Amino acid sequence: MTTHMDKQVATLVDITLNITNRLNSCSFEELEEFVEERQVLIDSIRERFSEQSSFSIEEESHLKAVLRQDPEILERMQQLKSEAAKWLQQRELAKAQRNAYEAAYTPDSILMDRKK
Repeated sequence: MTTHMDKQVATLVDITLNITNRLNSCSFEELEEFVEERQVLIDSIRERFSEQSSFSIEEESHLKAVLRQDPEILERMQQLKSEAAKWLQQRELAKAQRNAYEAAYTPDSILMDRKK
């Protein structure tokens, strides 16, 4: 059972190192994929822990190292969220400006000049 746990912990460490090594250049989609894969591994590790009720010293050390990466990963997620929000805000502003222009200009209208 421990060898299976070791493999899950090792995989968790590998994917965490992989994402943190390219954190500044990874896309939202890559980060999302990482989070989903990580959650599956964590759920599986938790299930094994409840059966086994202890980790080896090595496993504990690896898991603590993974947890120390969380603030950096969360910061990148917040950065991507802010960039997306800013992009949406700019898009909404452009849409509002376009709608205002389109409302002011109707191709079927007829302009009539009045001479005094």
